[in-house]
Amino acid sequence: MNFFKNLFLYAKMVKFSHTLFALPFAGISFVLAYLESSLDTGDLLRIGALILVCMVSARSAAMGFNRYVDSEIDEKNPRTQNREIPAGKISKVSALLFIGLSAFIFIFASFFVNKLAFLLSFPALFILFLYSLTKRFTLFCHLVLGFAISLAPLGAWIAITETVNLVPILFSLGLLFHISAFDVLYAIQDMDFDAKEKLHSIPSKLGETKSRIIAVILHTLSFVFFILAGVSAELGFMYFLILSVIGILVLYEHKISYQYKQKDLPLIFYQINSWISVVLFLAILFDKWNEFLLKISSGISFR
Repeated sequence: MNFFKNLFLYAKMVKFSHTLFALPFAGISFVLAYLESSLDTGDLLRIGALILVCMVSARSAAMGFNRYVDSEIDEKNPRTQNREIPAGKISKVSALLFIGLSAFIFIFASFFVNKLAFLLSFPALFILFLYSLTKRFTLFCHLVLGFAISLAPLGAWIAITETVNLVPILFSLGLLFHISAFDVLYAIQDMDFDAKEKLHSIPSKLGETKSRIIAVILHTLSFVFFILAGVSAELGFMYFLILSVIGILVLYEHKISYQYKQKDLPLIFYQINSWISVVLFLAILFDKWNEFLLKISSGISFR
């Protein structure tokens, strides 16, 4: 029972359920890259499993590091003082061991993907850790977070093809601006605390009104790149139709943020992001479904 209790604590510390948000974006590249590759079904399943391990371990290491370095700040903030480390449920030493183990698993799994994935695992981990420190010296911390998470589509593409292509770059840029916009809205609830503690964020430095305008601009940029990615990947009508549905979800996200202003945001605010990623992945999977199934059954490349 203690094992499962501790496992739940660590999963809660790194918000394991939120890992589901980034997975569909890796899935987008997984599907599209497979159609460009000459992988057989066996290799596809092997690399798919390794991508899953890399995604979960990398995010766990990054979130664990974030909770570790921010533990003293979290202790002062009424909204975050009940988190596992400031509340004393997980010690700092235990958190460090968890971070080290997660980072090792990420690098170890990357080694078995391919050489390029292994070499890039080190700078990728550095970028994931860097975000947690940027709020101490720059208001562009939101963009750093966006960049860190946006590595998911590019990483999955590299895992399948061991190359870099325009399609995953465009999807990654779309994800970068989408996450950055979300994080700006998220930071509004802590803007007064951040200003008091001299922490850097767009809301704490520029105020609520300008922050909301910037979030709209960032989300607009994200849609521009998602459209360009769809065109570059030669996706069909269904993708662009569902992209318009995602636009409605984004507007709803802004509405919720405005309604709650500097109060604690409700669960639905975070769930919307998961819906967006899942819906976008399903749109691409639906568009490429016949080609994907035929490729699996035949084991040949279409391009």
